[in-house]
Order: sequence, then structure tokens, then C-alpha cells
Amino acid sequence: MKEQAVPQLRRRLGRADLRAVPEARRALRELLRHWGGPGQSEVAELLASELVTNALVHTDEGAVLTATVGPRALRVEVRDFVGRGRQPRPRAPQREESTNGRGLVLVESLADDWGVQPCEVGKSVWFELGAAAGAEAA
Repeated sequence: MKEQAVPQLRRRLGRADLRAVPEARRALRELLRHWGGPGQSEVAELLASELVTNALVHTDEGAVLTATVGPRALRVEVRDFVGRGRQPRPRAPQREESTNGRGLVLVESLADDWGVQPCEVGKSVWFELGAAAGAEAA
């Protein structure tokens, strides 16, 4: 029996290069064009862009974005290569007019599951979204 290839996206993100955010969204959109139910790929794009932005803004190194489409779910990871430090966690923005500080709050509220995995160097912040019932997997 021949195994079917798992659709996957892997992108290296340059150090502090915020142009990588829209590029990552476009690449993820292409990967997910036949995945999930209505709105699922848009949620995935939003959450991935939050993780990519966080990695590029809060670290001095590049990062790697990996998105894997499985039979039941999408998993997106953004790995950075900064030594062990504070683990990211959702936090409420300080001021009402502030647009900063909402990324992980969005991830926590919209993803089916998410977390932070320490690595030998750096960490991987990930989320998963299940494919909606009746939708075809890529």
C-alpha cells in the first residue's frame, strides 16, 4: 500500500524581516486552498501571522514556519532559535487603544489547541485547527 504524501509548508523567516508575515500568509493560503470548512483557512492565516510576527518582533534571530495538513487537523508551528528565556503566554493589552499584546489571546481563543514546546535552543509555538465536518482534507 502506497502512503500518500502529507501536504506541508516549511519557510525560513529572516531575522526581523516583517515582509515575511504577508508572504507566510500567502503561502499558507495556497497550501490550504482545499482544506477545512468556511473560514477555517482565514483563521489559520490570522493565527499563523500572529505567531510569525511574535517570533520576528520578540527575538533577534530568524524563525521557521511549518504547517502540516493531517487527515483531521492542521498544525502550524513557528520555531525560534533564541536561548531559553520567558515562555510566551497570552496577556491582556495594557491600554484600550493598543494593538499590541493580542496575538496569543487570539491564538488561545480561536485555535482548537495550542502550546509552547521548549527546544534545545529556542522554542516552538504551535496551534492546531480541526477540519470542519464535511470539509475535504488537502
